[in-house]
Amino acid sequence: MLVTFYHYPKCGTCRKAKKWLEENGVELNEVHIVESPPSKEELESFYKKSGLELKKFFNTSGQKYRELGLKDKLADMSDEEKLELLASDGMLIKRPITTDGNLVTVGFKEEQFEQTWK
Repeated sequence: MLVTFYHYPKCGTCRKAKKWLEENGVELNEVHIVESPPSKEELESFYKKSGLELKKFFNTSGQKYRELGLKDKLADMSDEEKLELLASDGMLIKRPITTDGNLVTVGFKEEQFEQTWK
């Protein structure tokens, strides 16, 4: 199975997820989420396929998120505005995002990876 793996190499969670995927024989197409963030259209597709709320795509523990005061602003933003904001800066996106084109996971939880990528 080949998956596209949007990650930030210095991120510990991304390294754990990558290790899990490699140990379980999943072939990776790695994309540096900051150098090549997913487009607004790609993010919209991930959002719809994931079944998650759009706010789950935000890296809420990130410095950029706090600097922009997004905790207080997201509730008043449209999905369109949120997607544009996410596409504008890879550091705002929760990582890793893993997708095979149909399934999408955001972040890394071993149980979720077991169910989705094994």
